[in-house]
Amino acid sequence: RSQSGIAALIARANALMSAIPYCFVALIARIAVAAVFWRSGQTKVDGWRVSDATLFLFKDEYKLPLLDPTLAAYLATFAEHFFPVLLVLGLATRFAALALLIMTLVIEIFVYPDAWPTHGTWAACFLILMSQGPGTLSLDHLIARRYR
Repeated sequence: RSQSGIAALIARANALMSAIPYCFVALIARIAVAAVFWRSGQTKVDGWRVSDATLFLFKDEYKLPLLDPTLAAYLATFAEHFFPVLLVLGLATRFAALALLIMTLVIEIFVYPDAWPTHGTWAACFLILMSQGPGTLSLDHLIARRYR
């Protein structure tokens, strides 16, 4: 039977939103969180080396448990450059999203616990990518098609 009024409008809006291709959603999620981590990584380097300021922050402010501060600074700097590149390319996407989700959880728990709204947004993007994959606009998709 035919719907009328507000019910029809809602049904039409839902149908339009359901037609959004997942590949665009995934691409936006990949690029958006990659940009955040890449920019953060760029603040940690001075040329091709980890900056003194970064080492200072990891020693005196962040204080992660069970991890040497210098090692933590180098690992974070590497991760914030390596995994965003993988996300943008859509290569090893689920792995890169998992790695950055773990990093996000460490930041939330040990460094900035009051930043949960921001970290929750990042986590949502990572969980979408982990559960649904990178979409068709990705190297993962091209590689999977090649070997099917």
